[in-house]
Amino acid sequence: MDTYRPLPGTPIQELDTPCLMVDLDAVENNFSAVADMFRDSSAKMRQHTKNIKSPRLARMQIDYGGTVGGVCTAKLAEAEVMVEGGVTDVLIANQVADREKIIRLCALVRRADVKICVDSQKNVLDISEIATAQGVEIGVAIEVDTSMGRAGVRSKEEGVALAKLADSLPGIKFLGVMSHQHLEEFTGNENRLLTAMGYYEICLGVRKAIEEAGIQASFISSGETFSYDAAIQTGEPIEVEGGTYALMGTRYSYMEEFEVANKILSTVISRPRPGVVIGDVGTRAASCTPVDPTVENMPGVTVDRILDNHIVLNTDDANELKVGDKFVLLPDYQDMLVNRWDQYVAVRKGFVEEVWDIPGRGCYH
Repeated sequence: MDTYRPLPGTPIQELDTPCLMVDLDAVENNFSAVADMFRDSSAKMRQHTKNIKSPRLARMQIDYGGTVGGVCTAKLAEAEVMVEGGVTDVLIANQVADREKIIRLCALVRRADVKICVDSQKNVLDISEIATAQGVEIGVAIEVDTSMGRAGVRSKEEGVALAKLADSLPGIKFLGVMSHQHLEEFTGNENRLLTAMGYYEICLGVRKAIEEAGIQASFISSGETFSYDAAIQTGEPIEVEGGTYALMGTRYSYMEEFEVANKILSTVISRPRPGVVIGDVGTRAASCTPVDPTVENMPGVTVDRILDNHIVLNTDDANELKVGDKFVLLPDYQDMLVNRWDQYVAVRKGFVEEVWDIPGRGCYH
């Protein structure tokens, strides 16, 4: 675990590096944008905490408004962290199939409103058997595959059959439907919104078929950061499972209402030749995605390559960097980055305000 905890008031330039910072002005802007978007809408945000791993940030987002008052997680272990951190409404946006994990889920349901997603009859039967034996009732939603090509039912008929089974069994409270969404490439806002609406329609189509079969399915959870505003256009009470917007990454730079809030501070440790410098951050701290991070406020400085513990930068004459200089990296994508760290150093206008633990990092089980 990281034991480095800089004092409040410490200037950024005096921080030990590499250092994962969260810009408080930026994250507050992002939460405010969501609160404003959903304030008068039946659609609301359900923050996906795989992107932030922090109950502190999750509660902060809930307090800003425009939300369902809860979050979603990718794993049971993450849900346990959120409940322990004071979040009382959690959707596990995935399947929990292992019997021991279902028993853990039953224990968690006694403490908070925790719901899960299903896409197979065996999983539904197992949940019913174990929940009944444990004396609890577990809320379940059917996952619909709209674009990810992984878990989820592939047809209305499959969804109806699964809903009938779930609705008939003890230990289960059938809720409705959920889905994930994926935007392969941004080609303009019009295409983004049309793509999102198409995904919502697939999910809503399964829900409609279930209700036409005489089963109530009021719960609808779907969407991502790229489609959060399209949810309002459906006129349905959709819970949007947005995650990236909270801390952001440069791949979502087309969504100008949001700002990158998670940043990595690094120090130049070598200048092997003019125009090339080496920084003290690598993939072990910064994560590795197909797109390299961006150097903040230095348009003439570009990332050449990232190694395990080093980053190689190319510089121009207008941005000479020397040994000891600090620079800030903006990530392309944040959840793999956050998962490498034990804490955020929360900063505002160049100074440390607080240090926040990241208890949800890891949580593979």
